[in-house]
Amino acid sequence: MNETNTSFADFQLDPSILEGLDAMGFTEPTPIQIQAIPAILENKDIIASAQTGTGKTAAYVLPILHKISREEETPGLNTLIIAPTRELAQQIDQQIIGFGYFTGVSSIPVYGGGSGQEFEKEKQAFKTGADIVVATPGKLIQHLNMGYVNTKNLRHLILDEADRMLDMGFNEDIMKIISHLPKERQTLLFSATMPPKIRQLAKKILIDPMEISIAISKTAEGVRQRAFSVFEDQKEPLLESIILNEKPENVIVFSSRKSSVRIVEKGLRSRGIKARGISSDLEQSERENVLREFKNGSYTVLVATDIMSRGIDIADLAMVINYDVPHDGEDYVHRVGRTARAKSTGEAITFVTPKEQRNFYRIEQLTGLEVEKPSVPEDIGNSPEWQDPQKGGRSNEGNGRPSSGPRKKRPGSASGPKANGSGSSAPKKRRFKNNRNNQPENRNSGPRKEE
Repeated sequence: MNETNTSFADFQLDPSILEGLDAMGFTEPTPIQIQAIPAILENKDIIASAQTGTGKTAAYVLPILHKISREEETPGLNTLIIAPTRELAQQIDQQIIGFGYFTGVSSIPVYGGGSGQEFEKEKQAFKTGADIVVATPGKLIQHLNMGYVNTKNLRHLILDEADRMLDMGFNEDIMKIISHLPKERQTLLFSATMPPKIRQLAKKILIDPMEISIAISKTAEGVRQRAFSVFEDQKEPLLESIILNEKPENVIVFSSRKSSVRIVEKGLRSRGIKARGISSDLEQSERENVLREFKNGSYTVLVATDIMSRGIDIADLAMVINYDVPHDGEDYVHRVGRTARAKSTGEAITFVTPKEQRNFYRIEQLTGLEVEKPSVPEDIGNSPEWQDPQKGGRSNEGNGRPSSGPRKKRPGSASGPKANGSGSSAPKKRRFKNNRNNQPENRNSGPRKEE
């Protein structure tokens, strides 16, 4: 498939999946998705070298969701995804919830460290038949040893970050798990590196696999990149401060949500800043007209969803501002890449909330960047400290100023598909109802681009 101007619609995915993609703000596939999705839909085994940040999770989740949506329901587990850590298992499950929100496909993460109540919930899922289980090796083996896991009708096995699992000593566990699975299945192996031990594993478990190798893109050298640690309600005033004080010739502000586009456009206009919003809510002719006016200088600021981050050609763009942290490294590169195209230099600024810091550090690592992190102007107020990327948890408030209390929610924010301007359809129902229509605590109620 030609990577130029490829859209998710080109894969002929189930409409319910396309609806979830639209709600989450995904518009164009990444290189690994372009290569992997058609092969998975054709039931080929795959061995893929791809780091986190290339869009690899969606590369296997989307076609699996499509296949489950089109298949007749069968007793037991349909798809097993094995991941090395509970954090990765949770992240994958959140992606499944988002992409599959309108499909009704059921999933559950299975990992160690949970309560007895969580174990019973997992047991019920295995007995009743969740469509997809995302599990760490050790915890999965506990359930398998108890004899109630029905893998007779399993169609798909996916190993994510396989090299890390082998480094952690899970090779025997993986082979033990596979011994419980039917031999007739589709197997997908994803690994950031391809050492000999991964090749050896692939020979044992894959049949005539298609091989994919993806390297993450790099940003242009002429782009000055900055990141500000902020609370959600500080984004609007900081954005206005940057535009009014730095006076860039023209700016594109990228947001992950359609609802934010409307709010930001309205706020900038109230301060006398010439701004227009653009998203997939506009007809094609309207989008073309907005772009034409922006290129002609009728507006200083274009507020856009990710639909604009790939393929847009504005030769002399002075600044890009990421209102939200992009969901992976490829998206960051494409957003930032809109500036410093014809000019030798450009500006790229990212607003990073405490919950986005870990993802931003991951993007820095994957892209080989070390982004400048200045303090916010004093008139913006207290801002969060940058936390140690090696440690988890939220950061404390920083800038040497005490906290003024709980932060207020940003006006217009919401959870679920309506936050992204898509709420027309209710999720379909399938047999296991744990996480679609009766989701556990700490899960989003609908598709969200941000974690």
